[in-house]
Amino acid sequence: MGVAPTGFGKTVVMGSITQDFDAPTLGIAHRQELVSQIAMSFNREEIPHGVIAPKPVVQEIIKAEMELHGRSFYNPSAAVRVAGVDSLRGYDNERWLKQVRLLLMDEGHHTLRENKFGAAMARCPDALGLLLTAHALRADGKGLGRHADGVVDKLVVGPSARAIINDGYLTDYRIFCPPSDVDTSDIPVGENGELNMAMTRERIESSRTIVGDVVSHYKRIAEGELGITFAVSLKSAYQICDKFNDSRIPAKVIEAKTPIAERAHWMRLYRERKLIQLVNVDCLGEGTDVPACTVVSMARPSASFQLVAQQFGRMLRIMVADDLNRTWHTFARAQRLAYIAASTKPYGILIDHVGNIAIAGGVGRHGLPDRPRAYTLDRREKRAKNKDDAIPMTVCLNPGYSPPDWDKGVLDPAKACFQPYERVLSECPYCQFPKPPPRGRSTPEEVDGDLVELDPEVMRMLRGEIDRIDLAPKYPPNASHEIMGAIKKRHWERQQAQHSLRDAITTWAGWHTNHLGRPERETLKRFFFQFGIDMGTAQTLGVREANELETLVRAQLTQHNIVKVMQ
Repeated sequence: MGVAPTGFGKTVVMGSITQDFDAPTLGIAHRQELVSQIAMSFNREEIPHGVIAPKPVVQEIIKAEMELHGRSFYNPSAAVRVAGVDSLRGYDNERWLKQVRLLLMDEGHHTLRENKFGAAMARCPDALGLLLTAHALRADGKGLGRHADGVVDKLVVGPSARAIINDGYLTDYRIFCPPSDVDTSDIPVGENGELNMAMTRERIESSRTIVGDVVSHYKRIAEGELGITFAVSLKSAYQICDKFNDSRIPAKVIEAKTPIAERAHWMRLYRERKLIQLVNVDCLGEGTDVPACTVVSMARPSASFQLVAQQFGRMLRIMVADDLNRTWHTFARAQRLAYIAASTKPYGILIDHVGNIAIAGGVGRHGLPDRPRAYTLDRREKRAKNKDDAIPMTVCLNPGYSPPDWDKGVLDPAKACFQPYERVLSECPYCQFPKPPPRGRSTPEEVDGDLVELDPEVMRMLRGEIDRIDLAPKYPPNASHEIMGAIKKRHWERQQAQHSLRDAITTWAGWHTNHLGRPERETLKRFFFQFGIDMGTAQTLGVREANELETLVRAQLTQHNIVKVMQ
């Protein structure tokens, strides 16, 4: 299984590997857009290929190949073929299937041994398999490894989305999280790893603001830019679409039952800017390659990171002239970034109305979609139970005031911020609006590990426990020499474990404050979120817990090649 983010060019990789492999090959996808993309990648490499799909799909693919490449290499008897997984069920050429030596599976995270994707692969018993995906995980927690629920033997993880953005192969982005009257925090997550959809649809459809907010915030933030809106239901999709059209923003709903030719027609009008908004329900996420899309509006809450990341990726494709695109890899990184900055799409825009990324006054479900993630082929319950070390996001609540005196500033709602930022910061990095003070100060959790914010009495008790470890041990009255010896030994062992842990923490803190230039309070908060404990409480841990925490801290130092920070 190869892992690379949305926009990396996984179908291009498929075409290149197929050409190099030079043997009977079958590419499998689960939706017609993905089947078309694989066929187009084969056509780009001038590889003769058949298509196992309904006749209208085949005809549409041939037409698209002619329009894009000026020639179609479609050949129904070719050694290389691409198929929709459902179309493959009715394909009875067992002789050819047994000749296949290479299996390519797009969106490979769908593949389990016992589902239709695994059954499709089993029809080619002598083939090697390459499964490509943006994220090697499933919402239901099932393991993709052969030892678990899947078919994968080896996991190969490519560069992260952030690395590709920084290298100039995807655009950067801005995120806005406007306040909403929709609260889905109490909706349960089912065994499939997704929110209860009946309850979710009911909450969104009964909202008094969501439909109007999708349109009004699009107009405020990105009016005129091509957008894709993800709705929770067809009812909601058509309501949003009607609202766009009423606001003189040409929009169309694309749904799963939209005929192939009609869908292709709307997509062409979209690329020609005769349509400005495409509204859909879960059918323009995976495999929709529209570089001109600049704005993604999320009106569909989801507990699935995979789904949210796919939707997020729709607006990350770069938008530069064709002559530049053809030679993009020949430019230096700084040149690519300069071309993107000067293009008609210097960055993508995500408008999250439902708390998928962040939420005003609370915690979003997933945080930034392009942050590095650890992947495994194991089932979720077998994975390491380390706390998620992502820094939580908060949302700027500036309703449109301007600095420097926020309480005396001029209110301009058109300049409302509502952008997410890391919760460790004391003010919004985009507009400098101060973050509201914490509601309580009696536990480190209430202040995100910021010991300066803690209630003085709580801090006094914490310092007292630290001092108790550092001072000589206390013995009970009339204790025997044996008992005193055992107490002294345990106390010494705890002091040694704490001495080693504190050295690691000091190095870690010095790296952040002295080398990275972060304020001390921000460093305290980053430690809390990355290791799940504040620095004060860490200095009260027993031997085992102190040793475990030291291992985690030193592992991060090693990962970043930090040996010692000079004062």
